[in-house]
Amino acid sequence: MIDGAKRRQISVLLICSLIVIFTTVFGFARERAAITSDDPHHNDLKKDFWPSLIEQAKTAGLPTRFLLAMDPSYVRLEFDDLHAFAAEYHPEDHQLILNRSLSFNGAGGTLKPMAQLTPRELGTLYHELFHAYLNYLGSLANPATVGPMAVRLLEFARDRQQCRYQQVSITPIVQKKGRTEVRFLTDRESWEALNETWAVFVGWAIWTKLEVQRGASQSQRGAAAAQDSWIKRLKKADRDGDLIGYYEPESDTERSIARKRYLAPSHRITSQEVDRLLQDVLEFPTREAHRIAGTLQHDSVVLPGSPLCHDFGQ
Repeated sequence: MIDGAKRRQISVLLICSLIVIFTTVFGFARERAAITSDDPHHNDLKKDFWPSLIEQAKTAGLPTRFLLAMDPSYVRLEFDDLHAFAAEYHPEDHQLILNRSLSFNGAGGTLKPMAQLTPRELGTLYHELFHAYLNYLGSLANPATVGPMAVRLLEFARDRQQCRYQQVSITPIVQKKGRTEVRFLTDRESWEALNETWAVFVGWAIWTKLEVQRGASQSQRGAAAAQDSWIKRLKKADRDGDLIGYYEPESDTERSIARKRYLAPSHRITSQEVDRLLQDVLEFPTREAHRIAGTLQHDSVVLPGSPLCHDFGQ
């Protein structure tokens, strides 16, 4: 048996240990919070994320016009330990979820400064931000309040949803791109297929452009070489059928077979879509967008029975 004195000694030691543990944990948490709040280069998640994001994007020479068109309170940013993807966007509640690795010190409180993000991480971020932008435009009762460019992009998207993404070819086995099947998509599925295809291109355009720029000199000749290199990469990605999207089937039966259905290379992004995104999202001059889009192949298939796409003029 333990006598009273011994029991009191054990109790005192236990209380002291708990105090030490609590003080250490509390001090660590307070220190982590202080690191984030005291550094002017980091965003405050609730108040300063959007303006800081835009300012840093401007400094990095990245597109900001479509970000400025959005209501700053529309997107809800959160960090989580994502396993399947580096980022997710949930249109139902306007929630942008980034992997905790993209946060400052991995703490899940603020976004890393853009200067510390890799080209691929920035491409991922812009992929999701484009989802938010298209979702935002679709939520507006009057998109004209955002401006004529936004109206044009949304009208173009709705037209392509009907004429190109309502009836599509998919690759049932992703590794076998030559084997395809035709699917008639619901409104939700077709909008997601378009949205993902376009976001894939936006993200790809950002990270590949940053990669070639960082490998080139800052001279005018270096900039021209970087642009030529980027166009060569674009032509190869188009030729290889890499710029494609996917959709999640609504049918329970099909979803039990595959969570996602990837579009076939014949339903990759078209040169007209590239032209529109270069102008209206990535801020390329009109003539330059025409020139780049004109270098792509024009063999994308429109399936029999699909409505004709309207000519919006490029």
